[in-house]
Amino acid sequence: MLHRDQRTPFSDWWWTVDKLLLGAIMMLMLGGVILSLAASPPVATRIGLDPFHFFGRHVLFLLPSLMVLIGVSFLSPRQIRRLALLVFVVSIVLIVATLAFGAEVKGSRRWITLLGLNIQASDSAKPAFVVMAAWLFAESTKRPEMPATSMAIVLLLTLVSLLVMEPDFGQTMLILMVWGALFFIAGMRMVWVAGLAGVAAAGLFSAYLFVPHVAGRIKRFMNPASGDTFQVDMAMEAFWNGGWFGLGPGEGIAKRSLPDSHTDFVFAVAAEEFGIILCLALVSLFAFIVIRTLTRAYASEDIFARFAASGLAILFGVQAAINMAVNLQLIPAKGMTLPFISYGGSSIISLAYGVGMMLALTRQRPRTEVESMNAAGVSRSYA
Repeated sequence: MLHRDQRTPFSDWWWTVDKLLLGAIMMLMLGGVILSLAASPPVATRIGLDPFHFFGRHVLFLLPSLMVLIGVSFLSPRQIRRLALLVFVVSIVLIVATLAFGAEVKGSRRWITLLGLNIQASDSAKPAFVVMAAWLFAESTKRPEMPATSMAIVLLLTLVSLLVMEPDFGQTMLILMVWGALFFIAGMRMVWVAGLAGVAAAGLFSAYLFVPHVAGRIKRFMNPASGDTFQVDMAMEAFWNGGWFGLGPGEGIAKRSLPDSHTDFVFAVAAEEFGIILCLALVSLFAFIVIRTLTRAYASEDIFARFAASGLAILFGVQAAINMAVNLQLIPAKGMTLPFISYGGSSIISLAYGVGMMLALTRQRPRTEVESMNAAGVSRSYA
């Protein structure tokens, strides 16, 4: 049994980590295993694979994901900044390599194969980008004379430009929304926030005018009769079929026809087999993780930890909200996974990295430790 007076890395972690937040994340991972077992066998069978191919790989990827999550949650804020810089640089290199050598699928280059694994580098770039932007905004509040905000804008433009070149407008909009939220949290003037929103709207309109598949998705959303809406129609039918309590495990109908029932539309499978009650429980779990992280972040006296944890929570919550909104036909299809629920190797590991940083940044640290970290940050900045 662990005692508070024991001074080991594990005991220090155990007594400072937010156990409620950790428990909620573990429940989400367990829910992902159950829903992967429910949603993936028909997809695997349709394409000639073993029925449990995707389920087995989902469980297999959870093992390194848990190691990443727990390992990252041990890090200090300074170590998180350094690791984020390394991950961001590697991710940018991989995105550039994807643009040059990745296979083109439906007009986009988003995946690159390394050592037999399909990797979407933008997944790992997102949490690292949020931490780097949070650090720059934190520096701008402590030292107004430092061009940290300009550097954050350059960081944003670099990542967004590469994502648009793939093109991946769903991830681009997600990055812009999170960066704008961080910009607002850091106390920047509303005129700048409004300007960013205007630029994002102009970019979306330009994509509608010049990118055919984006225009097609928006037109199908506004007028379903204008194109193929099979997947979203089947998803809505799944919600109606499931009702409040569902048809029962394994009894779903939509998953037999939905090509992406194990990824983008796993939420619809959950609704059909387990009912709206389970969907509301999932929404509550996502909301709890986001709100709990924001609450702990705002209780922190370390400005960087406050900004970074808030940004990571918003990234996590907005991605989940986008996926669920697509399933409910509230927004056009985006091709975005539901965190820890949808199948996806690089996606799950990258999510574990981001959530691990959330746990690390919301750990309870003595006041003297926070003060020393802030002082060390200022002294290094002037060195």
